[in-house]
Amino acid sequence: MSDPNLISSLPQTIDPLAPCPHGRYDDHLVSVLRADPPGERVRQYGAAGPGPVVRTDHFCLAERGRRIELTHWLPPDQLDNDVAGLLAEELFAPGWLSGVEIFERVLTGIVRSCIDDPLLAWCTFYGNTLARLRQCWQAPAAANGHERTTISELAPVYAHALQLIPAGQVLDLGSCFGFLPLLLAERPANTVTASDLSGGSMRLLTAVAAARGLQVSTLVCDAARIPVPDGWADTVSVIHLLEHVSPDHGRAVIRDALRVARHQVVVAVPVEDEPTTAYGHIRTFDLRQLGELGERAGHPCSVHEHHGAWLVLTVG
Repeated sequence: MSDPNLISSLPQTIDPLAPCPHGRYDDHLVSVLRADPPGERVRQYGAAGPGPVVRTDHFCLAERGRRIELTHWLPPDQLDNDVAGLLAEELFAPGWLSGVEIFERVLTGIVRSCIDDPLLAWCTFYGNTLARLRQCWQAPAAANGHERTTISELAPVYAHALQLIPAGQVLDLGSCFGFLPLLLAERPANTVTASDLSGGSMRLLTAVAAARGLQVSTLVCDAARIPVPDGWADTVSVIHLLEHVSPDHGRAVIRDALRVARHQVVVAVPVEDEPTTAYGHIRTFDLRQLGELGERAGHPCSVHEHHGAWLVLTVG
């Protein structure tokens, strides 16, 4: 392969619950296979054709025709959102893979190749992630020790969002996997709706929430065009969404969030030197920029820092 950057083609829908063969996931762009531990890899790849492009601590990457082939040896008990951090660090940051769609597909493939039953695979991913979030909350010093992971970095963000969002009806915009809506739904005083542009993500969240005995409604929509009436929710949360959209789109998101909220809009963004492109970030923020966004919205607001930048807008 002459170019280590494997560029994705036009987006097509990912179905996270589609049937898969045992130990593998295939679509038109990627194949993801779960292999035996590292001692077996040399024998396996010796019979598989051309050698891998790169091997890392957790992955082996090759190209088979026009399709990316990723092999991993992660066991089910390591199936959680830290896998996203491993992919970003080992394959996307060095440039071996690129593009948000490829990132989403290989992450989906890793989950689906670990456990044959699709819902059980995702319930394992969600259950492990939520359990490790709670471990970080119970022992923050240990979680913030030498090894920082995706989960340990998000744990204080979710904890702070839970502190800022009171009882009542909550609409979460740009929910993605929907970890925060699930945490909110565990509180009996909250009625929770998650929303995202990805219909597949919302179908998955609906299935996982039901399997966990939680009530989470979902909407598939652009966060700047929310199909609900004015003043529909007590609180609208916009957690780690604005870094994914352009400035104009971000301002439209805030305007529509303020339209929908009866009491407050809670916004959080990461503070980064450069956008993390593997996660789909296209812009960076600091406290000043977030404060200016709030001031332009024309409502009372406050900004503060807590593992990122936060903006709270008061409505009414």
